[in-house]
Amino acid sequence: MKLMDLFLARSLSTYFLLQSFVLLTLCFHSTSMCPKGCLCSHISSLNVSCSNANLKEIPKDLPPDTALLYLDSNQIRSVPNEIFKDLYQLKVLNLSKNVIESIEEQAFKGVSDTLQTLDLTNNKIRSVHKDTFSKLKGRAQISDNPWHCDCTLQQVLHDMPSKHETAGNIICETAVLEQHTGKSFLNAANEADLCNLSKKTTDVAMLVTMFGWFTMVISYVVYYVRQNQEDARRHLEYLKSLPSKQKKPEELDDISTVL
Repeated sequence: MKLMDLFLARSLSTYFLLQSFVLLTLCFHSTSMCPKGCLCSHISSLNVSCSNANLKEIPKDLPPDTALLYLDSNQIRSVPNEIFKDLYQLKVLNLSKNVIESIEEQAFKGVSDTLQTLDLTNNKIRSVHKDTFSKLKGRAQISDNPWHCDCTLQQVLHDMPSKHETAGNIICETAVLEQHTGKSFLNAANEADLCNLSKKTTDVAMLVTMFGWFTMVISYVVYYVRQNQEDARRHLEYLKSLPSKQKKPEELDDISTVL
């Protein structure tokens, strides 16, 4: 019985030792893959902090098991397509306080289901593709950017999970309608449907074009009628100016004789 207890005790010790070794190996592996200039820590999940690292682009060698990624306060200018596609556990992505101007349509492909918080505040984003955030299930913060308020932005916000809160925080740096400049997008959208403006403009253009053609046709008809009237008047005057035929005296004598 003592031998059995001793065997079980050693087995349990070996099990826990192996488990600890595996965990340490995983932690060391993740830490060893930490991008240059970043700090990686592993408690319950892998936290990669690249804040204030003077990065000009998003690192391509991020650990696949990254759950929290901080890329704030850098000089990143763009977010390319599928840049995060291998980060299958990503939950928090902080890209605030950069100089981001361009976000490609498929930038968040691969993390749209797992991402819970996306912070893009304090950048230089004016416009994005209408489907850039459409598949995100988490909350995206996109305020404090020089947004251009138009139909595209209206479509972007319509597909976002927290569209009303987000729309209220966005200020129109520029707008398709000048009176919306400086206002919150929510107020601008309440005043006008920005996706119907182009349709109305097209309709007005078509009406103006049709009116122009109609005016040309009427002018031609009037000209044609007046021209024909003038020609007819001249012809009548010509006929009136012709001398009328008078019968000769001989013809009159012959007629009298016959009678």
